[in-house]
Order: sequence, then structure tokens, then C-alpha cells
Amino acid sequence: MKLPLILSIPLAALIYSNVMAHGDVTPQAMDVSDLPALGEEWLEENPWRDPEGENWLKGVRLGDSGYNQNCARCHGLGGVSGGLAPDLRLLSADADGDEWYLERFRNGMTQNGITKMPGFEGILTQEAAWAIRTYLETRPADDAFKEHDGRLHAIRDELKKISEAIAAGGKPEDFTEAVAGMKKEMDEINAAVKTASKAPRAESSVSRAAAALDGTPESFNKATEMLTIGLSATE
Repeated sequence: MKLPLILSIPLAALIYSNVMAHGDVTPQAMDVSDLPALGEEWLEENPWRDPEGENWLKGVRLGDSGYNQNCARCHGLGGVSGGLAPDLRLLSADADGDEWYLERFRNGMTQNGITKMPGFEGILTQEAAWAIRTYLETRPADDAFKEHDGRLHAIRDELKKISEAIAAGGKPEDFTEAVAGMKKEMDEINAAVKTASKAPRAESSVSRAAAALDGTPESFNKATEMLTIGLSATE
């Protein structure tokens, strides 16, 4: 079996320190009622990997919350590892990556009789496991938006100006065409960037900002905030 990229990292980088080990952290329940039940028998491959599937975005959003509540303490916010634990963004979005992921998710990891990572089988559901996996697969590669940085800052600033103009008495409908153009451009930028896992589509602050734009004044502020946070994270 071809090992996923993450397994090429030196063993020392894969071992959790006793300080960072999260065996003493109470797992946070995940409400998976919006996702279809997968049954008791564990699947071998991620059922929600296809971005065209109706459950892809649901899985990403649920997995985002579940990961950052249950996994980020060791593996890093947004999947960005600080070096003590594997960077799960690099786990290939294929059957090999799924096999490694399930082994760790279900059984955890011990070394010399010490639990470095607890197993989550029986604690979190299979649906929760695949939602977290789907979220991690969609993380953009490092510097994925680098060549678009200038334009994204400009879009953010344009949205801010629109918000200010509306607050001063402008009508939202006067900006419909301009906002539609920015929304389309952000979607195109997001679709063009690569994921660290080589999954077919990224999900990011850019795609979320685009999705937030529904023409209401509140949406302009929300999209501006999302872009600001996303851009600051890359600086």
C-alpha cells in the first residue's frame, strides 16, 4: 500500500508531548442529524468527498465545528499543525489517506503504554468521523491564495465601502451588479486554488464570504469580516 504523504514525516514529529496529549479532554458531541445515517459497519472511503454531492458542504461545515472542538488542541486550528502532531491537511484525499485516518480516529495511538491520542470510536459517530475528514480535505494548501492576495484585499475594501455607503443612506439595490461581480470573482478564485490533500475543491474564508453575499446590508458586513479574518491569517 502506498503510504500517505503524512507518514513520511519523521517519527519524532508524530509523537505528542504529554503536555499536548489530549486524552484528558472531554470530547464534544456533534449533531449529525443533517447528514444521512451510514449504519454500524464502517465505510472504507469518505462518502462525502465529491464537492458536487448534496452532503459535501454539510460535512465540511459540521466537520469544521467538530474538528476545532475535538482535535485542534493537538493538531492545530484549521488543521495547521504546530509540529508536535501530524498536519492532517496533508493526508491524501484517497483510499490510502482514508485508511490511515480511520485507524487513528477509531483506535487512537499509544506509545510505551502511554496514550498519545485517544480512540474516538464509540465516542463520536461514523458520520462525525467522515465530516471531520471532509473538512480537513478541503483545507487550502499553504500560500494557496498568495497570487490573489492583492485582489482579495481590494474586494474586501470595496465591500467595506459599500457597507459604509449603505449606512450613510445608500440603497443596497444600487450595488447589486457590483456585488454580483465580486461574488462571482471570489468563487472563481476559490475554485482555482489547490488543497493540501489534493481534494478537488477547497473551502475557505473566500468561498464563505462569497456565499454570505445575499444582497442584504448585513451580508456585506459579514463577508467583509470573513475576508478580513482570512487574509489576516495568511499574513
